[in-house]
Amino acid sequence: MTKADLIEEVARVVEFTRKESEVIVEAIFDSVVNALQADDKIEIRGFGSFRTRQRQSRIGRNPKTGARVDVPAKRVPYFKPSKELKDLVNEQDAVPASGGPSGTGGK
Repeated sequence: MTKADLIEEVARVVEFTRKESEVIVEAIFDSVVNALQADDKIEIRGFGSFRTRQRQSRIGRNPKTGARVDVPAKRVPYFKPSKELKDLVNEQDAVPASGGPSGTGGK
């Protein structure tokens, strides 16, 4: 799903115009980015949490030339899905598999 697909889905579900839905989606993304820039943690119950992690500086290698390159320390965004989200994703994977020839239904 792309950002445009997400905007279209929001417009369809809440019956807003595409432009209004785009403003909503942009506001959410901007809020997440601003919170991460401020080193805040975002926790959405039932979905997951966003935070930043600190990466140490290290020596890397240029894959084209093989030369050693200093890679500076940096913060990177990190998403940790909630248990509920993991269960929902795995439940979706199990639905097609449960309709097999055994007729057990999986549940």
